[in-house]
Amino acid sequence: MRRGLLPAALLLSAGGCGEEPGPPAERAVPAVARPAFPVPPPRPGRTAPLPAEEPGEKRAREAMVEDQLRAIGVTDPRVLEAMGTVPRHLFVPPILRSRAYEDTPLPIGHGQTISAPDVVGFMTQALRVKAGDRVLDVGTGSGYQAAVLGELGCRVFSIEILEPLAKEAGARLSDLGYGWVTVRQGDGWLGWPEEAPFDGILVAAAPDRVPPALLAQLKPGARLVIPVGPEGAVQSLKILEKRPDGTVDEEDALAVRFVPMTGGR
Repeated sequence: MRRGLLPAALLLSAGGCGEEPGPPAERAVPAVARPAFPVPPPRPGRTAPLPAEEPGEKRAREAMVEDQLRAIGVTDPRVLEAMGTVPRHLFVPPILRSRAYEDTPLPIGHGQTISAPDVVGFMTQALRVKAGDRVLDVGTGSGYQAAVLGELGCRVFSIEILEPLAKEAGARLSDLGYGWVTVRQGDGWLGWPEEAPFDGILVAAAPDRVPPALLAQLKPGARLVIPVGPEGAVQSLKILEKRPDGTVDEEDALAVRFVPMTGGR
């Protein structure tokens, strides 16, 4: 049972029996109520307003949605809205800000790239996640894909093998209000077993074969979207769905080119 505060009147009248009356007591000020349970985790989605932007950047993002995402078959209105909201120009180096919405990957330093917008949209739609789902994002990069998943209301665990990128992306996502996105430095080949299983896993770097740990960390009925193939050659974007009995359906969805996945084998 919760303990309430004594009414102010009782506090004022309480005194030792037989004592001479002293000066009038000051009116008691109720203590600030404290939560009865631990403070809940951050709310899903973005919890801060986005920074101001140039009108041309908003128009470029709208054109990206119409001319690139729809053209590749992205029709999920939630994905279109999320990518029409996340300011991609904040996830590329300042010198490339004017090119942020072009239909091409862009360098982000350390030999890594941010994927082209249409590929990000296609992979996000293929994942088939909903608000509240727990998603593993392998290959954080600058944090753009994690932000799109966060905008959808997913609880995102994003892992990046390069420590400088992990630190920069974590700070960027925090500043933008994506409190439900957690970034850490680590080997994406191994996944994030402490937080498994996941409702979806998305990988933004290409191994030469599907990492067994990622399939093991996938919930039954969930999907793994991952490019697979040799470095420097055309790769296959695969969609793998785990059945309730643990077997996996596999589909080759797109021909793509991603940076290679590094880390343990």
